[in-house]
Amino acid sequence: MNVLKFTLIICGFAGCWQPLSWTSLSKNIMYKAYATFLISSLYIFLISQFIHVALNVGNSDEFTDALYMMLTILVAGYKQVYMWIDRKNFMIIINVLTEEPFAPCESHELMIQEKFEKIAQTNTLRYLILVLMSISSIILTSVFTVLTNHNLTYNTWIPFNYSPPAVFFLVYTHQLIAMSTSGIVNVACDSLLCGFLLYICCQLEILRYRLSKIIHGQDILHDCVYHHNRIFEYAYIVNKKFAVIITIQFAVSMLVVCSNLYRIAMAANYMSYIPLVVYTSAILMQIFIYCWFGNEVKLKSLHLMNNIYNMEWTTLNSSSKKALLFIMKRAMVPIEFHSSYIITMNLDSFVAVLKMSYSVFNLLLQTQE
Repeated sequence: MNVLKFTLIICGFAGCWQPLSWTSLSKNIMYKAYATFLISSLYIFLISQFIHVALNVGNSDEFTDALYMMLTILVAGYKQVYMWIDRKNFMIIINVLTEEPFAPCESHELMIQEKFEKIAQTNTLRYLILVLMSISSIILTSVFTVLTNHNLTYNTWIPFNYSPPAVFFLVYTHQLIAMSTSGIVNVACDSLLCGFLLYICCQLEILRYRLSKIIHGQDILHDCVYHHNRIFEYAYIVNKKFAVIITIQFAVSMLVVCSNLYRIAMAANYMSYIPLVVYTSAILMQIFIYCWFGNEVKLKSLHLMNNIYNMEWTTLNSSSKKALLFIMKRAMVPIEFHSSYIITMNLDSFVAVLKMSYSVFNLLLQTQE
């Protein structure tokens, strides 16, 4: 079966992942042109926002107004380019799941993999819906702003006169394309990471099932020890690939959340209040799924010890007991995902991010007073 099929489709829409079936020269050129257009839109928007902040922002209110989208675009731009450049290595990480010892060997193992594939698809779909709701609310609000005040959605540095209707429409459309692209890119990259985390949980579940067959006389214990070691190696590789992204995402999410909380507190009307609430919810969901599935991997790796202990291991011979003991000792150190060994991806870290964001939010309010 295809691994993370739905997630990779989203990656394709985000300009991060050329579909494997697009092998012809014309389709190759077409997709690269599409990806280049999205990347260019993101970075032109990012540069124009940065110059605007450097030249025109004079107080904390203007700074927080510009900060949240600029940081979001910055992270999305990094994710998009990183995934595009390192696409071959990501393909290797995915293909490993279709090879021994990770590939399902029988119908029950295939059912386990299908269960986790469905969870990954559902998780991606729910996250996508939330982000699309956020994008839609921003677009609807921006249309109202354009019709009433003839203002752009975001304050940016534009080195030409955009007053003519045709030019204004092009600049306005570019901002919405860049904003929408950043949302889809974040869904693609975050869902891919969470998909890898789910497949690590899937492999631990398959390993637990294989260990249970030892009691019934199947001589596969040596393969189980090898499988367990490969799971740890696979988790290390995934963590290494996403370490920088995780670090940047945690830092940016904290800043954006506290910035948005401040803007929500200062919001003068519902037209500006509702998009901020939806957008903040999407950012919180973004960091929550990192921590939730990172925590699930940790718990799943620790539970393997209990699964082995609850087996009828007393009926096994001495060499088999030693092999099981080796797996248990290895499982005592859980699989944990770190952001460059600074923050661990678990629920405690999510709570810590919320507390830190609230502290910075209070500081901003006191400064305003």
